[in-house]
Amino acid sequence: MFTDIANKIFQGVINDYHIKDDVYQEFVNKYSEKEDLLSHLLYRKCWIDTVQWHYEDIIRDPNIDPIAALDLKRKIDASNQDRTDMVEYIDAYFLEQYKNVSAKSNATINTESPAWGVDRLSILALKVYHMNEEANRSNASEEHKNNCQKKLDILLEQRTDLSSAIDTLLTDIEKGNKYMKVYKQMKMYNDDELNPVLRSQK
Repeated sequence: MFTDIANKIFQGVINDYHIKDDVYQEFVNKYSEKEDLLSHLLYRKCWIDTVQWHYEDIIRDPNIDPIAALDLKRKIDASNQDRTDMVEYIDAYFLEQYKNVSAKSNATINTESPAWGVDRLSILALKVYHMNEEANRSNASEEHKNNCQKKLDILLEQRTDLSSAIDTLLTDIEKGNKYMKVYKQMKMYNDDELNPVLRSQK
């Protein structure tokens, strides 16, 4: 199933990142864009999410230097744009994959595209990884570890359910029971023609 592959790649990305555990480390994609485009996109997508996860940790430091915080906020904004772009690239992959499928007359559209489900699956992989860390942290109290284990159990159940839902959606699209309709994310705050503050600087 597709999500078996995706979840394995996401776990690999998170493990690879934590070898150095540094938001400024060099990114190297383990999958060739030409030889395995989907795995290439999934690896890149989860790497962006993983780096941003740690950006979000750093910026919450109450003692962070304001100039450093502003620089980090800009990095988070850029990361959010990269994240959205990758979702659209993944959806483009699926659109190409199913371009010859004829939707049935009673086919319906889903509330989200496959790639936005994949986006949630990638974030969920990070939640699982870090909650597992907390559930097994040696210097944490037993109460803390027990509470985190309960949360981890829920996250694992959620991943199973989400994976099943994504696989079912892709099967339904392949069979013509559902159809894809992708809308570009009309983000306005990064556009110097649409954001009035940026426009005023021109």
